[in-house]
Amino acid sequence: MHFDTLAVHGGQEPDPAFGAVMTPIYQTSTFAQHRIGEAKYDYARTANPTRTALQRAIAALEHAKHGLAFASGMAAIDTVLRLLKPGDHLVASNDVYGGTYRIFKRVYEDYGVRATFVEMGDLSAVRAALEPRTRLIWVETPTNPLLKLADIAALAELLRSQPLPRPLLVVDNTFASPFIQQPLRLGADIVVHSATKYLGGHSDVVNGLIALNDDELHARLKFLQNAVGAVPGPLDCFLVLRGIKTLHLRMARHCASALRIATWLESHPAVARVYYPGLPSHPQHELARRQMHGFGGMIAFLAKGGAEAARRIAESTRLFTLAESLGGVESLIEVPAAMTHLSVAQSPLAVDPALVRLSVGVEDPEDLIADLDQALRGS
Repeated sequence: MHFDTLAVHGGQEPDPAFGAVMTPIYQTSTFAQHRIGEAKYDYARTANPTRTALQRAIAALEHAKHGLAFASGMAAIDTVLRLLKPGDHLVASNDVYGGTYRIFKRVYEDYGVRATFVEMGDLSAVRAALEPRTRLIWVETPTNPLLKLADIAALAELLRSQPLPRPLLVVDNTFASPFIQQPLRLGADIVVHSATKYLGGHSDVVNGLIALNDDELHARLKFLQNAVGAVPGPLDCFLVLRGIKTLHLRMARHCASALRIATWLESHPAVARVYYPGLPSHPQHELARRQMHGFGGMIAFLAKGGAEAARRIAESTRLFTLAESLGGVESLIEVPAAMTHLSVAQSPLAVDPALVRLSVGVEDPEDLIADLDQALRGS
């Protein structure tokens, strides 16, 4: 089926109990068993019908065999990292979400898992960073917040040439969403989402998702999902399922409006540089055209007036809401160095304090441009 159809129907059928078209919220912690040990569901931490529907839905959208849902995007990331052992090594993008860097450096490093951060768009740098104990390559594409890209297919080919056990290729697909790219089809082993963002799409839920094809790896992650217990409640799963049904409609608008706004920003006298994969000026624009079906709804730009100008711009908009997170129907603005990426301050991944990040919503793009124009002129 085409993506638009999968978004509405993928992984979901009318509820077998009463024929409900939309998956019900099974707000229950335990389930009756026919006999001891004979039940499709027994305890909601292990499985819940609403969560099952969401897991099937993300598997359908990512063209995967398996999906797993978690209480947050960070819970999904943590579960993948639990595949590693003390002494293991991972290679990650040198531009990642602040919370991802934090869990690598301030949590798992204490357990003996080392992380090396490289320019993921440079295959020679990735190759040079590989070690005998490298077990995982962590990729954001586009990255947060600088919107760098990584060639997923080329990375997968590089890892196929490594001796066994070869490192797993994990792609955080949050910025793109499955509408724009499906990393498993390009050779990735695991896909991770903060479903709080585009998949939920309405700034009303916190949720994380994993999609993959390998049966053995799925069994291990499913065990961890149950054993650790960082699972979402049924209402959270319902909200993401509802959001997914309009993902294709929203993403088309996010992409079109972001391209219009990014093009306008490039010519604004108060803007030093714009980061957006859809612009011909982006150094990886051709990779974006080849790997992505659309360029996304995220934009970053450098304010010419530096850190103070960036703060004034972010605090002066009227339609863009000053807030963290992204991917909702309403447009958001933030200064990453002081907000989402404060945890990478004074590290090699520190973000320029003059950088402003936009999450372009579904409002009329001309109204959003007018809002940005008045904020920029005041900077």
